[in-house]
Amino acid sequence: MTLEKNSLLHDRYRVIEILGQGGMGSVYRAIDENLGVAVALKENLFTTEEYMRQFRLEAVILANLRHPNLPRVSDHFELKDQGQYLIMDFIEGEDLRNRMDRLGMISEEDAVQIGAAMCDALAYLHSRKPPILHRDIKPGNVKITPDGHIFLVDFGLAKVYQGGNQATTTGARAMTPGYSPPEQYGTARTDPRTDFYSLGATLYAALTGVIPEDGLARAMDNAQLTPLRKRNTKVSRRISSAIEKAMAVDPSDRFQSAGDFKKALLGAGSQTQQTPGNHIVAPPPADAFLPSDPNDAVDSLTTPKEKTPTRQPAGVVSSTPPVVAEEQPFVSPLKKQKERERKRRSALIRFVLILILLVFASLPFVAPGIFPNNFRNAISYLAPTSTATPSSLPSQTLTGTSTETPTPTPTATLTPEPPTPTLTATNTPLPIVSSTVGVEPTIVDTAIPTIDLPIPLVGGSGQVSYVSDRTGLPQIYLVNLASQALIQMTNMPEGACQPAWSPDGEKMVFISPCKGMDEIYYGASLYLINADGSNLTMVGSVPGGDFDPAWSPDGRSIAFTSLRTGQMEIFVLNVDDLTSMTQITKGAKSVESRQPAWSPDGLQIAYVVKRLGVYQLWVMNADGTGQKQIVRSGVTFFDYLPNWSPDGQLILFNQRCATAFCFPYLMSISAVDRSVEQGSFLKLNIISIEDVQYSPDGFFLLYEGEESDENNDIYYMTVTGANIIRLTTDDGMEFDPAWRPSGN
Repeated sequence: MTLEKNSLLHDRYRVIEILGQGGMGSVYRAIDENLGVAVALKENLFTTEEYMRQFRLEAVILANLRHPNLPRVSDHFELKDQGQYLIMDFIEGEDLRNRMDRLGMISEEDAVQIGAAMCDALAYLHSRKPPILHRDIKPGNVKITPDGHIFLVDFGLAKVYQGGNQATTTGARAMTPGYSPPEQYGTARTDPRTDFYSLGATLYAALTGVIPEDGLARAMDNAQLTPLRKRNTKVSRRISSAIEKAMAVDPSDRFQSAGDFKKALLGAGSQTQQTPGNHIVAPPPADAFLPSDPNDAVDSLTTPKEKTPTRQPAGVVSSTPPVVAEEQPFVSPLKKQKERERKRRSALIRFVLILILLVFASLPFVAPGIFPNNFRNAISYLAPTSTATPSSLPSQTLTGTSTETPTPTPTATLTPEPPTPTLTATNTPLPIVSSTVGVEPTIVDTAIPTIDLPIPLVGGSGQVSYVSDRTGLPQIYLVNLASQALIQMTNMPEGACQPAWSPDGEKMVFISPCKGMDEIYYGASLYLINADGSNLTMVGSVPGGDFDPAWSPDGRSIAFTSLRTGQMEIFVLNVDDLTSMTQITKGAKSVESRQPAWSPDGLQIAYVVKRLGVYQLWVMNADGTGQKQIVRSGVTFFDYLPNWSPDGQLILFNQRCATAFCFPYLMSISAVDRSVEQGSFLKLNIISIEDVQYSPDGFFLLYEGEESDENNDIYYMTVTGANIIRLTTDDGMEFDPAWRPSGN
């Protein structure tokens, strides 16, 4: 439970505001009333013995740290039946992520000073007895105070490193794509060189403004690190070489100590003689700080621009529970994959050889005639083979008094009851239709599928559309839930996705081009098509891209996301003339809106607002007025893809972790009670669930997800989470599911 403002803990610490929230607790700014100073108060709400033990161990680790580039822990206490609390220095200032957003990229001189300060801190941590690993270095965890001093914060993932095969985890193992080395994924052993990789990636991002290619993807040979100087030619070869060496995939190719990394950054100049704590950068301007409202202080997700709260204290709690596992030496995933392929080839060769031996061994029994007579005579158990050759086929003789040839019995034809729906399709490619806003769109008749609704209906509608890339490019398919008959709805040369049906089920809107599952579809346009495949119509073509279409309940409007203004905003299209469009959101710079979802009465639209890189759930009137944030998940979660229940009482939405990897899970919130601002987690026995759609009758949920085979497929189940049915089993990726309304 979140602590109330002005709460007094331990008769000493008064809560001022919340700074961050996670699944294991929150971080607050508080006042130490004994000393009259601001402190950061970190809580752990999990009171199991394992969590308590790890939290106490983290407190002991941090309490013994004394370094000018690290915050200090001053107190630790427990409140019965409530939680554990850690008191530490409150570090005021901006983090490196904010500085990158403000400046685009930092100068080489600042990068060197920040890198040297971080190396000093890491050298201190790694020299403890036993050594301490940070394991979560990224721009959001590098703080710059108002006087330009540099701090390394957030020890939520710290680990005591024992060397060899022993390691005691004192925080969750999490990964930040782009900043985490490949050995940090899974249960491979981490060591001080893990921190050097993350520091190198942090400096790479700060100097280029681009998060580097992910370490795991590089280890699997699915990506290569773009040379730093290719993205910023102003960086010297010495600095770029040092950073790229720190980011080597194999730990043995990286720097082996923090001192070596620091020397490579500073060179042979007099700067190498500076004592720890003397490396500073230009202080941030006064107007660079974000508001203290915790809802405006947002952390990053796995997005191209990752952000953290301006007032990020040391020790922000990770939302991922601790993973305690036996650690093994790091082996490149590419090497593992090649080893698996070698074993599969060996197994296949053995199987083929055994099969050949079995075939030869069985020949004397199944085809003795192929052997010579002397060979057959030598083997007594082989039956003799007749050498007579018949001159003609024998005549058929019938038993009985009649010698007439009987008339063949006709084959019976069964007519199913009720009749099976007729589903036909052709492979005629759909043409791309050129059109511009304000010009009457061109309509092309094409006879692709003829579709009849099945009887009986499932979930109020017996057909579901989804997108699959089984043919190479994403195309839209329609499946009959009763008969499992499948037809291909589109054959767009550049792919198609994001289908949305009109309320009567007679028309569908979708987008193209679509190359795959993307977050943003640059250059895409809206298309309309009849359910029978006729009247393919392109709705305008403007720079940027149009996507996320949603049909209004009265069938007269389509809300969609557009980049035509330079950032994501929501527009509403008049279906009657297809040229009248109204912009209903207009955010400030870097405040974007997307993913509209109409309420069943058509009076409201739930949508997603992207502020400082974090997705939040909002609701507004259909004309764009009355905008209000309805879910406040703090800085550690991403809220997105809203969907209303048919009765308008509930909104389902997806949520995923902000600072660590986790599968998306399903949340709900009341659509009518605005006093509730926290979503409810729906406990489902599902690995991954995303893009959830209610069936027209409200009894079923359609979604995309994964099982153990790690392939994205389409499923549906009852609203209680029972009777899960897997609709697709193809090797391709299936996504963007949508019920086809029955029109009743």
